[in-house]
Amino acid sequence: MRDVYLLSGFLGSGKTSLLTHLIAQFKAEGLKPAVIMNELGKLAFDSRAVDNDVPLKEMLEGCICCTGSEKMEAQLQMLLEGESFDVLLIETTGAAHPVEAMDSVFSPLFASRLNMKGIITVADCKRWIDRDKMTPQTRMLFLEQIRHAHLIVANKTDLLTESEIASVTMQIQALNNTAPLIQTANSKIPISLVRKMEATFHEKDINKTALGKQLFLSSRLHIFEESVDKDRFEEWVRGLPDSIYRMKGYIPLKGHKYPFLFQFAYGMVQWIPEFVKMQPQIVIIGDQVDKIDILGDNSND
Repeated sequence: MRDVYLLSGFLGSGKTSLLTHLIAQFKAEGLKPAVIMNELGKLAFDSRAVDNDVPLKEMLEGCICCTGSEKMEAQLQMLLEGESFDVLLIETTGAAHPVEAMDSVFSPLFASRLNMKGIITVADCKRWIDRDKMTPQTRMLFLEQIRHAHLIVANKTDLLTESEIASVTMQIQALNNTAPLIQTANSKIPISLVRKMEATFHEKDINKTALGKQLFLSSRLHIFEESVDKDRFEEWVRGLPDSIYRMKGYIPLKGHKYPFLFQFAYGMVQWIPEFVKMQPQIVIIGDQVDKIDILGDNSND
């Protein structure tokens, strides 16, 4: 029987960083991990973080939960029948309710082959401080992801003062006082904590926040037809509304041969140089992303 861990957390919280750390630690123990990754958009950017020797299944354009549960079961079936692995890590999209996503693992098809160890939620401490600025539906999802965790990773504490860390962790623990909480930067946690997880389920009421229903998060793919000025692009990013939570993709910059990998989460940007030709496009995730004007929007979305 393979142990299964579900990684939850809001957009840009640090789930993929957690995933890579866990993969490395399981490998160091001589175990072979497999991964299922769920992306809200059409492009699988996060899958680049998974080593080539790790069995990987990807689900694009939607949540594991709701209508995606059948696709999830199909991916599980293919992993179990076609791959050899010891432990399964499932990274949900930031727009997924963790319990709804977890339900798809409890199919009678896999009952004797998978052991759900529990939900690990990465809680963005920086975002927690400003949670009241979120729309009510989005804030409810953010809180639900923490509320139903069996282990809470209080991430990005390096961006807070000591008094802020104390206040945030106390408030998060008050929301969910049954899950162990560990403070981290870059989602680094010891594998020993994960190993100790033995989840119990269905002890809490679930407030559903299905994508496209109560929660109005959506994704938008933008393709660049020409290079952009980096300073102008960052100025455009700073002017975006708070309802834009995540951007990720490859942006062609003036004066550079290859597009840069660009990531945006909660007001912070990251540029990583690439040395091969990548498709110049980004995925934008947030509330009402169809209403924003994209810098140099002369392309097809």
